[in-house]
Amino acid sequence: MGVTALTLACVAQEEEDEGPIAFTYATYYYCGGGPLSRADEIIAEDADRMNGFVEDGTITGWGWLKHHTGGRWSRAQYFQAESMEALLTAYDAMNADDDGEDEADDGPGFGEICPSHEDYIWKVDSGSDSEARGAAGFAVYYVCDINKEERASEIVEEHMGPILNGFVEDGTLSSWGYSTHVVGGRFRSLQTMTAPDMQSLMAGRAKVIEAVYAEDSEAGEEFSQICGPHVDYMWNIGLEK
Repeated sequence: MGVTALTLACVAQEEEDEGPIAFTYATYYYCGGGPLSRADEIIAEDADRMNGFVEDGTITGWGWLKHHTGGRWSRAQYFQAESMEALLTAYDAMNADDDGEDEADDGPGFGEICPSHEDYIWKVDSGSDSEARGAAGFAVYYVCDINKEERASEIVEEHMGPILNGFVEDGTLSSWGYSTHVVGGRFRSLQTMTAPDMQSLMAGRAKVIEAVYAEDSEAGEEFSQICGPHVDYMWNIGLEK
């Protein structure tokens, strides 16, 4: 959601939380070969097919994100499943079902507009249980000390989680999530939050930073030491189911 992501969407957590909430396959696109509006049209034309995979249980959800502010990725698409096995099975099913109709004669194909990409598989470790997501998303892609990532996740669950849940409950945020790296590039964790619009999102983010990284917050300081370097993205959530 990101699947990202950035999130990227949170799947409701089971009552007995003994494992990941979900797994996310996210593809982050570099687009410079044509109008991004055309790329958005191609994905919108494919939405019924993707929604069908949700309806038949192949995946639990999917989404299309549009770059607002941040790094070099222009667009991102993701889908989710409850297990790694289900995620990889879904990947095969979706690729086998893709007939390439986006390469139409009435405009550039998707591959021409977005000729390169990066793939990540994220494990969704924690997040809000709200199914409602805002239209604006903020994603922080962290570079972490690989030897201390488990401790970073503990800090999110024990320290950040209750604070973020409070902001969801009072309406400051629509949702939040925290995912960790399974496959992909240099980013090792992903923190996401959404709100109804960008203005609300940035106001909410300021409150989160003030609460999580207060001067007397040892947990916030420890997390920053483990996962310090990062890249921020603001995403418009274009499509989501």
